[in-house]
Amino acid sequence: MIQTQAQLRDFLNAIQGETELAIDTEFKRVSTYYPVLCLVQIATESATDCIDVLALDDLKPLFDKLYQDDCVWIVHSARQDIEAMYCLSDRLPKQLFDTQIAASLLNHPMQVSYQALTEALQNVYLEKAYTRLDWTTRPLPEAAIEYALDDVRYLIKNYHQLKAQLQTENKLDWIIEEAQSLLNIDLYLPPINQAWQRVKGLSRINKNAHNLAAQLAAWREHRAQANNKPRKWVLADDALIAHALGKEDLSNKAQKSFDDFLTEHVSIQNIKINLGKNNPPTKTEKAQKVVLQKLIQEKANQYNLAVEVMASSKSLLKYIRGDQSVMFCQGWRYHLLQGDLENAK
Repeated sequence: MIQTQAQLRDFLNAIQGETELAIDTEFKRVSTYYPVLCLVQIATESATDCIDVLALDDLKPLFDKLYQDDCVWIVHSARQDIEAMYCLSDRLPKQLFDTQIAASLLNHPMQVSYQALTEALQNVYLEKAYTRLDWTTRPLPEAAIEYALDDVRYLIKNYHQLKAQLQTENKLDWIIEEAQSLLNIDLYLPPINQAWQRVKGLSRINKNAHNLAAQLAAWREHRAQANNKPRKWVLADDALIAHALGKEDLSNKAQKSFDDFLTEHVSIQNIKINLGKNNPPTKTEKAQKVVLQKLIQEKANQYNLAVEVMASSKSLLKYIRGDQSVMFCQGWRYHLLQGDLENAK
């Protein structure tokens, strides 16, 4: 495991010419808003090692390598790894290949695990013994380090097999498009005026309380970010809803903080919530949904895809209600479905 600047320098020199980088991270996110990055595992065709982020003072040389224009990140289920790295580097990778997404385009199970995919592709069984380990622990057990390294040891082999099959099925453009959606900065810097979408139970409260609930959610998100604490440590969902309904009061300190926040963020005062999309479907909408499901199932079968890859059940209802932002109205999915959707109308 790399724990000194000299070791990091030697490793980076060893992989200087490598551009295919299998990457995984281990982080902790229990008492903080942002993930605490603990380890970065990297594998190339010639080297594999584990970098102890907590032991190093200067990560810039590492980031300079990882974020080179010609480097491809090969990651399984990349979003959380990208976020954990972004919180320290303030950068996003230039190129990405997510093996979980690639597998889904080849009719592997949706959200297939790295262990299951590696077993299917490489006939290698990987243990899951340290999935709940506190990765801030030092020293780490040797077996835990080996477990972490296993998470990148087979990524490049998986990558080449999946890429070859995608090419055979003329789906390489699809995986490139899917990667671009993961490199959208809004995924990792969500606007606070959308924080109300994370509050459970909003659809069950009176509409008159929606505006205050949305303001409280935005304030809670702002305070959680500023103090690097879980949002529910600032204000739990139940307490937020109770306050919006006038059943509970904030503490004097919290109320002052909330009032100051609204003064500083005038636009939040007029925040709107649209929960109409959560209404149960009508009889007509159910019938329309059945038609769309059949249409999309036929197209999914034609292209060797699970229907969920094409469209989720929720997205079908959104589309019926006029939402053109759903995933099957964009990119490769829309290219496949456009004619059928027009006919369905």
